[in-house]
Amino acid sequence: MINVENVTKNFGSFKALDHVTCNIDDGCIYGMVGSNGAGKSTFLRVLTGVYRSDEGIAFYDGRNVYENPEVKEQIVYVADELYFLAGSNMEKMAKLYKSVYDNFDMERFHNLTEIFKLDPKKNISSFSKGMKRQAAIILALSTRAKYMFFDETFDGLDPVMRNLVKKLICSDVAEFNTTAIITSHSLRELEDICDHLALLHKGGMVLDSDILDLKTARFKVQVAFHEEFSEEIFAGLSITRYRQSGSVATMIVNGDREETTKLLQRMNPVILDILPLTLEEVFTYEMEALGYEFEDAAMEVEDDE
Repeated sequence: MINVENVTKNFGSFKALDHVTCNIDDGCIYGMVGSNGAGKSTFLRVLTGVYRSDEGIAFYDGRNVYENPEVKEQIVYVADELYFLAGSNMEKMAKLYKSVYDNFDMERFHNLTEIFKLDPKKNISSFSKGMKRQAAIILALSTRAKYMFFDETFDGLDPVMRNLVKKLICSDVAEFNTTAIITSHSLRELEDICDHLALLHKGGMVLDSDILDLKTARFKVQVAFHEEFSEEIFAGLSITRYRQSGSVATMIVNGDREETTKLLQRMNPVILDILPLTLEEVFTYEMEALGYEFEDAAMEVEDDE
């Protein structure tokens, strides 16, 4: 398990991480969303021991990661900004990785290059942006590391390659109890793959929740009555957002869906619809409930495809 306790990281006067605390279970896919500048990359660099935190600490099964080679041998990190040795091809990079990772699986490496249709003897500098990203992912998956970190993993990949990478990550998590942490600025990229989702905003952890809880514990209600009414009649509900237009009210409710439905049915509404929320809506409403303007949260959700 990874335990992050009160981690803060400053760059001069800029606070990139602000007292971040979370626990990441083994064998899960942990997604982290947030805009550029929210602190996602800094968070990964602290977790992988690239940066030393100014306050707080990151533990792997009780062991500090910073300047700890034994812990780092279990970690592979695909950064947003990729780096390969000058003039190298994938075979040379694989030999470098094998010298660092005792469990590097050369057979898997060659199998993956065939699946991705990349020539391991071709100079990486001649690869396109998407091909370089694929090369980095192939090398990372071949390490058989216990902890895999992917920063903006799907950037530059076409839809077919995105789905292939998701399938491979899920397979490793299921078969080898690997832990994968994936950052993205797009909820749509993470919604169908992650067990757990967190939202960073201005260096702080705004949300940290199991994805099933996010989808089931919050829902939208549309209700209407013949007579005039106001929000006060719903005092028994946990409402995070309420809007009313004439005789129709729309609200976001936290709680048990069945109990909420029964309570509202007893009020004899003319219209009653209980609707699921997308993760995009969940995060939007939670941010607003915390006093943030959604535009300022800068959570980009457009599809890059």
